[in-house]
Amino acid sequence: MRNASQLLRRVTAAAQTKLERRQAPVRVLATSGPLVVRLAVSEEEVHAAQRLRYTVFYEEMAATPSAEMATARRDFDRYDEFCDHLLVIDEAAETRDARVVGTYRLLRHAVAKQHGGFYSADEYDLAPLLKKAAEGLSLMELGRSCVARPYRTNATIQLLWRGITGYMFEHGVDVMFGCASLAGTDPDNLALPLSFLHHEFLAPADWRVRALDARYVPMDRMPKEEVDLKTALNALPPLIKGYLRLGAHIGDGAVVDYQFGTTDVFIILPVDRIPERYYSHFDREGVAARSRG
Repeated sequence: MRNASQLLRRVTAAAQTKLERRQAPVRVLATSGPLVVRLAVSEEEVHAAQRLRYTVFYEEMAATPSAEMATARRDFDRYDEFCDHLLVIDEAAETRDARVVGTYRLLRHAVAKQHGGFYSADEYDLAPLLKKAAEGLSLMELGRSCVARPYRTNATIQLLWRGITGYMFEHGVDVMFGCASLAGTDPDNLALPLSFLHHEFLAPADWRVRALDARYVPMDRMPKEEVDLKTALNALPPLIKGYLRLGAHIGDGAVVDYQFGTTDVFIILPVDRIPERYYSHFDREGVAARSRG
């Protein structure tokens, strides 16, 4: 009976999220030429983001779709119904379906608590972060990020992050986190970048999220003195390097994700670690004032 009641509450909450998304005003978070960053405001736009994810994850990369995903040609899971979907939209695109050229999935703690938790809890024990939340910090999970091939430039990535920054200020987020991936499922082939992340960026003990025991893969595969820092840094994907530049910590242990053909590491980014120069172009006071209004 309890399980039925919990399911009913989740279904009701998901339906409410869909209704709120349909009723949400179109509010632009950032622009650059014809590119606009904002949240999805309709199921159609969420589907467009899912189609982009399918193209990138399953057609360009090594992910294996379910039969249902392959038929729909969309990447989706239960979290899509209640997450916010940040979109980069090319308003000059010739067709409507080609308009969504970048996306990030955002899940705030207040929303996750209503829907059974965070996506990354399937791979990591989030207890240290949940303790921070109990102490008053506001959490947000980042995930499912991708950009269409012709738009994979620093300018597009920076535009996405301007959108995340605006969302972060609006909702008073203190800590961002999520899984980030290295291509490949053999940790021994990734010994250099994994060891580099472990030795140089391991989170302090009170922040140290750890991979679940059943999925834990040691990252310290090489002694620290054998790690060539420059070579290791060059071996990292641009997204992980970007997180590190912003001040991110790395959790304890990697996780092999065979569906996506990747080895995942855990990113922890307290907002107060982000360098002030990153905000130099952004009107934080204005965003805060508008969010209160």
